[in-house]
Amino acid sequence: MVANQRYYSLDVFRGATVALMILVNNPGTWAYMFAPLKHAAWHGCTPTDLVFPFFLFAVGNAMAFVMPKLQDAGQAVFWRKVLKRTILIFVIGLFLNWWPFVHWVGDELRFRAWVDPDNAAHGVRIFGVLQRIAVSYFFAAVLVYFFKPKSVIYISFIVLLVYWGLCAFLGQGDPYSLEGWFGTAIDKQVLGVAHLYKGEGVPFDPEGLMSTIPAIVQVVFGYLVGLFIRQQGKVSPDFRFLSGLLVTGFLLVVLGWIWSLGFPINKKIWTSSYVLYTTGLGILTLGSMIWFLEIQGIKNGVTKFFDVFGKNPLFIFVLSGLLPRFLTLFRIPDGMNTEGDPQYLTALSWFYKYVCAKIPGPPELGSLVYSLCFLALMWALCYVLDKKKVYVKV
Repeated sequence: MVANQRYYSLDVFRGATVALMILVNNPGTWAYMFAPLKHAAWHGCTPTDLVFPFFLFAVGNAMAFVMPKLQDAGQAVFWRKVLKRTILIFVIGLFLNWWPFVHWVGDELRFRAWVDPDNAAHGVRIFGVLQRIAVSYFFAAVLVYFFKPKSVIYISFIVLLVYWGLCAFLGQGDPYSLEGWFGTAIDKQVLGVAHLYKGEGVPFDPEGLMSTIPAIVQVVFGYLVGLFIRQQGKVSPDFRFLSGLLVTGFLLVVLGWIWSLGFPINKKIWTSSYVLYTTGLGILTLGSMIWFLEIQGIKNGVTKFFDVFGKNPLFIFVLSGLLPRFLTLFRIPDGMNTEGDPQYLTALSWFYKYVCAKIPGPPELGSLVYSLCFLALMWALCYVLDKKKVYVKV
């Protein structure tokens, strides 16, 4: 086995994660989804709850191969590149939240104001998936640049313990509940109610300030695993190397589960037990891919499918968010609603309603078929870019 082939697993892992992010974020309708494609209502962890932490873990993996160059280049280059990437990813995320800047109000297109002039409690959301990636990447990069791996491990566990303490002692009532979690009060003060997510029925941001703290550790753990692969994988691509990964992953899963007895596994407030549990599962998944792809040499159409996504991960994720929002500007008449007012569909919603939703079977099936069709569209775009050797780097 050639040493650099080992990194193919990281590409496939990253690509599979992006593909799943696109799949679960684009159902035909949020009203009908198969249970594994939904997030846990609060405590708990579904397969969908693994997608975002796996992506942060993959960000850390990639960092392990870039950081040596930044360390050799010196602090000036490090700060310039890390700050540039952080700001760019954060701004793209904010742009995505605001896009397409106008929306239909009746038969009139109106500008989407930073704060809604008709409702001061609503406005453009500041944080989101890309913003969390940006902030987590920045602080993780600073940690691994200025501290040695052993110190980084100690700091990471201290951060997870401190976050547990903050949740337990600053929370109200049930400190791990939607109403009692301490971070919402801070988000309201710093970001403002108008700029928070409202999907839970109340102002609460699952990618807010405080819950981003433990997410930083997710990136750091990804870096440490990537460092192990870079240093040990090309030296001893054997059972000893692979068993080290799998045992570590298993231990983190067990530790996360034990910790969850006192600090529940919860994606929406990104608990410390959730970090350990999902990191462990990420390591087990990556280790399994290394076994199949590198050691056994099993590479086929499935791995190629995900590898294509891994070539342009952030670009295709952003595009998968921009396209549906952009299409809301182009309305297709669709009869009248119960109040006698005209109603409209977008091209994508028309495709779901009149094609996917007509498929025999439970309504969840049609919603899934739509998701798969949208994913296929995104893959086709990635495939064309890959064929033309166009890779959009951020």
